Amino acid sequence: MVPYIWQYIPLLLQVLAAFGLGLGMAVGSYYVGRHRNTKTKLDTYECGIVSVGDARGRFSVRFYMVAMLFILFDVEVVFMMPWAVIYRQLPQITGSRFFGFWEMLVYLGFVAVGLIYIIKKGILDWSRDKADL
Repeated sequence: MVPYIWQYIPLLLQVLAAFGLGLGMAVGSYYVGRHRNTKTKLDTYECGIVSVGDARGRFSVRFYMVAMLFILFDVEVVFMMPWAVIYRQLPQITGSRFFGFWEMLVYLGFVAVGLIYIIKKGILDWSRDKADL
């Protein structure tokens, strides 16, 4: 009879081979590669533009408002997806032929009222924002 722990030897060998291969590649890369730390190589490089100024600059509150609005409307679309998937089964589920339609119409009405409020407040009007200039 073979001891139970010996059944894990193939797994142990595979884990050791994976770690050995990773370690071997890292050590081999260190010995084969060149190490020249020049000023140009160590300089910050972002999208082809040379960095200027401090990275911790302030953003306008409008930037964060638009980001939150994007998340809000994105979540609203996620709420509409299950409704669209089961729309044809809604009359059997609810017992009413147009209940699902009117339900979504009311929901979209609330979304439209929110969007109109956002537009009236001028949150999406970037031309009025002079905080970043």
